[in-house]
Amino acid sequence: MIQSLDYQSIKNGKALPVVEEFYSIQGEGFHSGKPAYFIRVGGCDIACHFCDTKISWNASLHQIKSVTEIVEKVMTTSARSVVVTGGEPTMFNLKILTDLIKKNNISSFLETSGAYPVTGDWDWICVSPKPKSPPLKENLEKADELKVVIASNSDFEWAEKWVPFVNSNCKLFLQPEFSNFKTIINEIVEYCKNNPYWNISLQIQKFMDIP
Repeated sequence: MIQSLDYQSIKNGKALPVVEEFYSIQGEGFHSGKPAYFIRVGGCDIACHFCDTKISWNASLHQIKSVTEIVEKVMTTSARSVVVTGGEPTMFNLKILTDLIKKNNISSFLETSGAYPVTGDWDWICVSPKPKSPPLKENLEKADELKVVIASNSDFEWAEKWVPFVNSNCKLFLQPEFSNFKTIINEIVEYCKNNPYWNISLQIQKFMDIP
């Protein structure tokens, strides 16, 4: 259980509940294939049925770590970029974390549903809208990447809903929901061929069987 002192540290942005952290390869979206240090933050109230990290939903189950400790661990690796994901990391104050990352000349990438205001100074923001908690307009406007998970044909209409709100430089990706990959990938291929402003994102880490 998170103690009151931990709550205060989290509120101030000095600590975060951490599910896991590791150095690996970015498997999705625009930066796919690039080495990156991953920080998975605990806590999410969106609870998508297709979520592959449900263990992250309850923040109280995970260790509270100071952001200083987190960044120090990043610095023990060769990582030149950090991906902060979840859970839903924007439920927390991330400014001190991104300041420390930037101070060490490392790029910071955020993976978010966009449902909460974004804090911190990011080099790349990927917004992946979720039906239970739609993204804020302000987050769509600042997104560098829009990545929409496609599980069925009805999700294409959902994806198009957000395109008018992103900036002209935003990269657009459709990503097959992994458990439905074989049944939906052909539809995604045809959709992107007919609407070439979209690109396909694959979870290559799963195909390569790497963390």
